[in-house]
Amino acid sequence: MYIYTCEPNWEALLSCIYVAWSSKRGHQNIKIEYETSANRTFLDEYIYVPTDSGQALSVIDAINTKISTGFYYDLSYCAMAYEPEVPDLIYRMMILGFAYGPEVVNKVQYEAVMRFNEIKKRVGNEAHRFVEFLRFHEVRKSMYVAHIEPKSRIAITLGGAFEDRMPSENWMIIDDIHKEAVIHPKNEHFYMRTLTDAEFAVLLETEKENDDYTDMWKIFFETIAIKERINPKLQRNLYPIWTRKHAPEFDSPSSKNTASKSQYMVD
Repeated sequence: MYIYTCEPNWEALLSCIYVAWSSKRGHQNIKIEYETSANRTFLDEYIYVPTDSGQALSVIDAINTKISTGFYYDLSYCAMAYEPEVPDLIYRMMILGFAYGPEVVNKVQYEAVMRFNEIKKRVGNEAHRFVEFLRFHEVRKSMYVAHIEPKSRIAITLGGAFEDRMPSENWMIIDDIHKEAVIHPKNEHFYMRTLTDAEFAVLLETEKENDDYTDMWKIFFETIAIKERINPKLQRNLYPIWTRKHAPEFDSPSSKNTASKSQYMVD
């Protein structure tokens, strides 16, 4: 087996697919992995592929013109996922896509298509949850910052959602897991940035600064709780514990544990 590896980002993955496809070694003999997740064996040959913008653009053009723009969007959406099989899954979906066209996503007789749709749906659900759970706080005059720790690289999706909601504000969404930031200057389009270790260390400190809105938010969730109608199970279902770390309502001094914080979910 020839295993082609690359850096864990979209442009690098497309470059890797371009080189693997052009090798003409047979799709059944090729596998795509991210360099960080490759568990090397003695029986396989590993080939590292550096990022090449020209190769990536060639793949993008081929997908958009020979399959569809919608299919390209679906591939890039799935690429946000954390599952280790995603790079090779995208490669398999491209093989099927060039064979069947845009209807490939409906060919559920293929295991790759079923898994692709499952992962795409999960990423969509995760992004939707964080749109609802995201909490901004003011760190400087008219500068708002939100920290998240998602499983998938969904920051860019959140950027699109909040650009529509807060077009006239300066704000940042910081992904603490992947060290990425969505930066939105006032009345401009947002952009993505991979953070250096020094930048990330500085931005981590921003969460320690509380503003009046954060304090009011905590007080609100403390005062609306109805003791007789507390329903921790419903709360965990609607607001999973792993998503709560950066929500100020779960950081109340009077709270004793995660399960009992912010008792606003009632049955």
